[in-house]
Amino acid sequence: MHMDGPRWKKSSWGEKLRTLLGWICDGFYPRRCPICDEILEPEEAEQKIHNICAEKLRYVTGATCMQCGRPLDNDAREYCYDCQRLWRIITSEVASSQKLKQNQSALHRQMGILQNEVPISQGKAIYLYQGPIKETMYRFKYSNKREYADFFAEEAVRIYGDWIRRKNIQAIVPVPMYMPKQRKRGYNQAEAFAQALGRKMNIPVDVSLVKRVKDTKPQKELNDLERKNNLKNAFQKTESIVQYSHILVVDDIYTTGSTAMAVAEQLRKTNTCQVYFLSICIGKGM
Repeated sequence: MHMDGPRWKKSSWGEKLRTLLGWICDGFYPRRCPICDEILEPEEAEQKIHNICAEKLRYVTGATCMQCGRPLDNDAREYCYDCQRLWRIITSEVASSQKLKQNQSALHRQMGILQNEVPISQGKAIYLYQGPIKETMYRFKYSNKREYADFFAEEAVRIYGDWIRRKNIQAIVPVPMYMPKQRKRGYNQAEAFAQALGRKMNIPVDVSLVKRVKDTKPQKELNDLERKNNLKNAFQKTESIVQYSHILVVDDIYTTGSTAMAVAEQLRKTNTCQVYFLSICIGKGM
């Protein structure tokens, strides 16, 4: 009894209200499994997923890229092909007269030299974008399945909670949507994930720090140059009296990394800060 009392007192009225509303909503609208979208039995409602469906999830495990968190096929490498390609692009822009040597040690030295040129310090992801999670992400994005965000946030805390704390994250910033598109859809799935994660980690979510001022084509349909031009001037940092030194940018799916980099560039434009990235899913890459 002594332990329960203080825990309840420490909860904010907002948390209590959300809990109460959650109980009411569960009564009228039973929770559904984020993988198969079928109603969960009462004994499975707390874990928010069917046991058999949980076995189908493919987590990001083993050796991963030190930059973006993508799984590596070759444990001897430290960076994935996509990040190596990004570094080559940065190198050509920073020192166009010099050619980047292709051996691993030279690449590693170049990364150390150009570290400040890369806006994202490190990235992580929960799942590989393979199998049934693809359909889950489609529903989360286009079928108003915002309730999935709570499950994803719990998974993020379970796997990367300690990592987030070690990075001293002061604010969570979701990748913004183009506002006319967000009004049409009704919500931003990245923001839903960010809000759920912020509540569980007790970290503020700042949705006004960066805005998307230009609609863009899907990055996966474009080549490197087209991706860069597609996102040119797509995001804009807003004026803010709050200056964060450690920021976590979140999104639903990490594919090429161009969008995350563009957002991070804006965050670092007028403020020297460390930007980290967390996505629900990540593609296997090249």
